[in-house]
This record gives sequence, structure tokens and C-alpha cells, in this order.
Amino acid sequence: MGFDLQRFPNGVDEELTCAICGGVLQDPLHAPTCEHAFCQVCINEWLSRVQTCPIDRTPMESDQLKPVPRILKNLLSRLNITCENEGCTAIVKLDALANHLAECDFNPKKLVECENGCGMMISKDNVASHNCIQALRNELVTVKSELQRYRTDMDLYKAEVRTLQEFIRVLRMNNPTISRVYERVENDEILRWSVSLQLARVTRWGGMISTPDAVLQAVIKRALLESGCPINITNDLMENAHERHWPQGLSTLETRQVNRRHYESYICRRIIGKQAVVVLGCDNRHMDQLMIAEPGIVMIFAHGVE
Repeated sequence: MGFDLQRFPNGVDEELTCAICGGVLQDPLHAPTCEHAFCQVCINEWLSRVQTCPIDRTPMESDQLKPVPRILKNLLSRLNITCENEGCTAIVKLDALANHLAECDFNPKKLVECENGCGMMISKDNVASHNCIQALRNELVTVKSELQRYRTDMDLYKAEVRTLQEFIRVLRMNNPTISRVYERVENDEILRWSVSLQLARVTRWGGMISTPDAVLQAVIKRALLESGCPINITNDLMENAHERHWPQGLSTLETRQVNRRHYESYICRRIIGKQAVVVLGCDNRHMDQLMIAEPGIVMIFAHGVE
């Protein structure tokens, strides 16, 4: 629908009006052959019923409509129009109307901050009926719904990752070439990440926590991810954060006591901000195979990491 003619204090030329609604053209389009111009809403509604020009009955369809020439747009943009909000006496150029309406103090849909304490943004016409407690409850319901949706999405993503990991595992088992390529890519990822970690020195190997609980493992995993460790390598490293997945030379208290003399030969890298280190296979090729695992081992300590 076009703009009401009464809102134009200086009058409007007939060629700037819509023949369907009689108002000043709004978002105008014109016919390809006869070039008659109409409001976008008006002409689309008209053509949904009759496929001819409203003025001269020339055959036409909605997908044939085109934007009006620039000269017509310029003429429209220069028109003076009064604000439609009750109580506002402003007169603005037509091309500035949208910005004015958004900022107009008389706009009943303008958002204002609730002054009763909840801090929510509400439209001016809803201020009188606004209930802070009910609004906050509604907001809480929305947040809970969004959170549940995110959790569901995350579960789906995790399932897809597990499926992809299993696919890659089977592929590597059955195709030596793919296995070698994957290992090369993985090693490159580890090298790029590991150089960002500082070398560490363990002064109290006796403070090693060989059976960390789920909470402690989650803290270390988050620290690895925050340090830039790729998710697939993080998952592999965290698999090796418990003695049940450590190599043979570290798998029990007895074997650790026997092999303790070898600890000082480890090249360790500090997990940022934690009393923990990673012993990466790529850093420790000099160690006996009984003392390392791929891609590495996570060792967590109660104290003694420098």
C-alpha cells in the first residue's frame, strides 16, 4: 500500500502515485512494456488475481516486474512527508522516513528499558502492561529451551564425530596407504601445536596422579583445547591420561618404581596453567618403546611441575 496523500504537505504529482491504491508509490515496481508504476505490494496482489496491467490491460506477470528508473526514485526521495506517529509534528524527506520512525519518541513500538528493575527492553505501548516477574519467567523458559536445543545439537555432533572416527579407524586398518597419510597429517598437527608449549621440568615425580577422576580429566582436557590442541589429538591424549592406558613401563606402580630412573630422560611440555605435562611421542623417540605411547601421554601432578 502506498503512502496517504494527506501526509504530503506540498502535494504530489500524479505520476508519483499508485493507480491501484491511490497513495504515493511505496517500494515501486513498473511493468516491462507499458512502464506503468505501482506499489510493490499492490501490484503483486493484483497479479495474483489478474495477469494484466491495471491501467491498460497489457498482459504481464509478477516475475516480469522491474525496479523503477533512478529518476523516479530520486523524485520520490525528495518528497516531504509528515510522521505517521500520533503527536509527532516532524516533516522529513521520504528517503529519511524509515530512520526517523525508528528513532521517533512518539513511535509506540520504540524499545525502551524497563524502569522497574528487570532491565528488559520493551516497546513503549507495552510499558503499562509489563510485568517484570512474568517477563523474566518467560525469558528463563526461552533460555532453558535454547539450552536444551544446544545440548541436543551437541549430542548429535558428538555422535557424528564418533561415527567419523570409527570410519577412519576401519579405513586405516584396511588401507596401509591411507593409514600412512593420516599419520603424517596427524604428526604435522602435533608438531605445529607442541611448539607453542613451554618445555617443563618435573621436580617431584612422586606427586604423579596416575588415576585422575573424571572432574580432573575434564579440567586438563579443557586446558589442552584452550592451548590450541586439535580436538582429535586432545581426545587421544586424554585417553592416555590414566595408568590403564599408559605404556607397559608405566602401567603399574611396580613398573613405575622399576623404571623411575628413566623419568629424567623424558622431554615434557607444560599444559598451560596446570600442574600437568604432555610427554609426546614425537619429542621422545630416544625413549624405550615401553616408556612412550602415541600420540603421547598426559601426566598430572599434585605439585612439582616447573
